[in-house]
Amino acid sequence: MGAVTSPYAWDPHLVTWSILILAAALVVGGHRRLSRTVERPIPWTRHQIVLFAGAFAASVVALTWPMADLAAHWSLTALVTQRLVLLLAVAPMLLLGLPYDLIQWLTRPAALDAVLNRLQRPPLAVATVTVLVVGSMTPALVRAQATSPLARGGLDALIVVAGLVLWIPVLGRIPGILRLKPVVRFGYLVIQAVVPAFLSFIYIFAVHPLYPTFARSHAAIGMRPLNDQQIAGFVSKLSMLLILLSVGAVVLARASTSDAELGDNDPLVWADVEREFERADRRSSKVVTGSSTGPSVPPGSDPADGIDPGRASGPGSATGHDFTDHRSGSVDPPDTDPPDTP
Repeated sequence: MGAVTSPYAWDPHLVTWSILILAAALVVGGHRRLSRTVERPIPWTRHQIVLFAGAFAASVVALTWPMADLAAHWSLTALVTQRLVLLLAVAPMLLLGLPYDLIQWLTRPAALDAVLNRLQRPPLAVATVTVLVVGSMTPALVRAQATSPLARGGLDALIVVAGLVLWIPVLGRIPGILRLKPVVRFGYLVIQAVVPAFLSFIYIFAVHPLYPTFARSHAAIGMRPLNDQQIAGFVSKLSMLLILLSVGAVVLARASTSDAELGDNDPLVWADVEREFERADRRSSKVVTGSSTGPSVPPGSDPADGIDPGRASGPGSATGHDFTDHRSGSVDPPDTDPPDTP
């Protein structure tokens, strides 16, 4: 890789464009294929398509010229801004915009389902986001992303993963993982706004630049490296606070203006129940294969017995599941899309 001599030298970023277009094509093709293989296909709504297009556009802004070049070689503020776009814009729009049938298919493998089921817990989600976000900003990794396109792409993908972990407990959309209660969601967002952004205080109060990679920041944005670092700290802290607290306020406002109480969970849809059956089957299989004496499941028992009774309540069926459609309040047939707004 040759030396970078100008902060605004044009770079078409053909590899990045190719990856983004290929990813979008795979999403569209995957949804069409899945729609042809089921009796009741799940529609990809216009609202979801707009959000997916927004995630694509935000990815282009963050990962191509000029932001990607400034973030890689010239300015810590640009790098922090790039990471915030991926964390707070690309990740939630991607989660809300992906076709639900594709989300079901992607999250069905037992290992991934188990990981996501654990990451829905707020303490683990906060810890995971903090480790990924703060770890990606260590001087060694910042230097690596400045010299290696492969390392840069890997870290960008890692930030998107951190964003998905951050937003899943708030937005839901993963089968078998319901959103937190509104009050808990608000508290969770407050913690996420504070804990992962603690590095911003170091940027603001440090008396020396922490990243030699951005020693030439004056040539790009007209600021000395220390001033660039301080501005990056303010951008990080204020962005996390304003965006996450605003979303939390909207969550509380919507909950308080609805007929439901603040403590209510979202009603189950068929995809949630189906995922719980799959988990119960896997648990039963493990017990059967791991036991050498007697049957693990009593004769005539129902796999639905393994479903958490706290989440499987309501008059929707003989097993007590509430198949209420989040959108209309009516009985929800199989393969109905859950809510896609916080």
